[in-house]
Amino acid sequence: MSNSQTMEKLEQQMFLDVIRERRSVRSYDPAVQISREEMYEILELATLAPSSSNLQPWRFLIIDKPELKEKLLPIAFNQQQVVEASAVIAVLGDVKSYEKAEKIYGQAAEAGFMPVETAKSFIERTVRTYSNLKPEVAREIVYTDGGLISMQLMLVARSKGYDTVPMGGYDKAKFMEAFGIAEQFVPVMLIALGKAAKPGHPTTRLPIEDVAFFNEMPTE
Repeated sequence: MSNSQTMEKLEQQMFLDVIRERRSVRSYDPAVQISREEMYEILELATLAPSSSNLQPWRFLIIDKPELKEKLLPIAFNQQQVVEASAVIAVLGDVKSYEKAEKIYGQAAEAGFMPVETAKSFIERTVRTYSNLKPEVAREIVYTDGGLISMQLMLVARSKGYDTVPMGGYDKAKFMEAFGIAEQFVPVMLIALGKAAKPGHPTTRLPIEDVAFFNEMPTE
């Protein structure tokens, strides 16, 4: 086996280890802090996730001040990871993400990924389409894209030695009000991020034959 093949297999194994070792951790070391530089790096890698028309509708509110985590605690039904974790990342979906279409496709044209005229066409079509979506359709899109980036964020964090837990159990309306979040942003989930004080519990999964079907779904 060549050196390149050996390196490739090692990288594949490292990736698989990240997937297998990720756990939902609910007990964190409150003494651990994550620098802004490392937080930015985690988020930058997470934003390589795919999104509808590449509009990247995800927005992040990073809550790492102790007093703000205490403010969030009752809103999150007193889940202790909120105050123990290094940070809680609120993943939000921007239903007006089409307003950044010019910047997004302009960057693609500047990078040589598409001709300028193609970028202009994409901008016009995208703004026209997404600005006229029904509200429930727009929300469904950002929920989907928010889920994609949330999973990627958690895997990136694990690859850097950090732990996470996704949280859907919180009062979304109170959260939006307490943190002054505009209505164009849809709360997708909270993600606690930090170093585990106790490992997450191992879990089992249904066998693949129970969840995967080729070409047609079972009738019962």
